[in-house]
Amino acid sequence: MAQIFAIVNQKGGVGKTTTTLNLGAYLSACGKKVLMVDLDPQANATSGIGIDHQALEQSVYDLLVGRVTIGQVIYKTSHDGLHIVPSNQALAGASVELVSEQNREFKLAQALEPVRTEYDFILVDCPPSLGLLTLNGLVAADRVLIPIQAEYYALEGLGQLLNTIRLVKENLRPELDVFGALITMYDSRTRLSKDVMTELYRHFPDKIFRSVIPRSVRLAEAPSFGQTILGYAPDSKAARSYERLRDEFLVRFDEGALVPSML
Repeated sequence: MAQIFAIVNQKGGVGKTTTTLNLGAYLSACGKKVLMVDLDPQANATSGIGIDHQALEQSVYDLLVGRVTIGQVIYKTSHDGLHIVPSNQALAGASVELVSEQNREFKLAQALEPVRTEYDFILVDCPPSLGLLTLNGLVAADRVLIPIQAEYYALEGLGQLLNTIRLVKENLRPELDVFGALITMYDSRTRLSKDVMTELYRHFPDKIFRSVIPRSVRLAEAPSFGQTILGYAPDSKAARSYERLRDEFLVRFDEGALVPSML
């Protein structure tokens, strides 16, 4: 049975999509079967893995509104064992269309249920908001991974996000927990990045990944070629950081019951 991870932060530009794509790629590279779900209307995960979202006839939008089944919207990627449910701009209308639906927060969870036995991990790339789409991602998930950019406003909004996760846990998904927070866009040359890292470790000593994702030109370039960093620049510093993240992720997953809750 696949474990479902929601990659969440309501702040944009913190590395949610980059983490979803590259963690997925490295997990598949070590033999895991991984399904990514692009739950963002901007469809960056879809284009970042080499799929033309503008040419899609069916997407996660059609899945959420009940027009297709999950098997009809799973696409293969260039990585063996890594699949994706793509997104497009039509998803922007899903929040409005689902407002009057019963159990609207459970649409994604229900849609994913038939394929949970076919994968080891399902990674849900959530949009930069705490709206209905992100709520669907949280309700579908077993655990939450929070990318946090190493900048001045890193902690701003984190309390609101944790409160939202707590409310989902109390009212909709009792099993939900925060798996960990990942520091992204880290620049070791700046004091600011070091100060942010120190502050995060102080607040959440058992939930911050020791693996840190650096600020990287190669990492920023890869999506424009429809590739992950594993395919685009496998020998780069950024690639090695995601490989380390994959290894730590699997160790934490195996030892998950021993890690105290962040909530």
